[in-house]
Amino acid sequence: MRSDVVLQRLDEDLLQELLEAAVADADPREVMPPVAGPSGWTSERRVAFLRFHQSRSLSAEPVESTYAIVVGKTVVGAARLCPMEDPVRRAVEVGVWIGRSHRGSGVGRAVLHQLLDLACAEGFDSVFASTKVDNAAAQRLLTGVGGELVREGDAVVARVKMADLRGLGG
Repeated sequence: MRSDVVLQRLDEDLLQELLEAAVADADPREVMPPVAGPSGWTSERRVAFLRFHQSRSLSAEPVESTYAIVVGKTVVGAARLCPMEDPVRRAVEVGVWIGRSHRGSGVGRAVLHQLLDLACAEGFDSVFASTKVDNAAAQRLLTGVGGELVREGDAVVARVKMADLRGLGG
């Protein structure tokens, strides 16, 4: 597995680098909620990207933990852990986006293993991830760590039980 992939907790400085990575190497629809207007990285969309992350993970009461994916010294994407409201078990949703030029190079696998390690360290029992039906690469990664896949409309949701991971290693 790649050893040059690191997750760094998002802060204001990294947020600027994350925006630059998104603009250079991703479509806005892949990395943020929709924003009305013409396609592409408009100034409104750039501001919305910053505000989205500031409100979700950099606020006084964050709803999720966001990490910049750093390869070497370059920010290439983002990963997140968002606790789910589940009265029965401690569950967390993971999310990842990686710039186009870094896909298929083992970055996603390294990131997923690091997210699972973080979720385990934080005491979560289950990890959930959602991807598109046609994202075979993400589905392979998720089944590779024991994820149970269920199709829900145009999405595939995976559940990874943390107890099943103990002893698997990265």
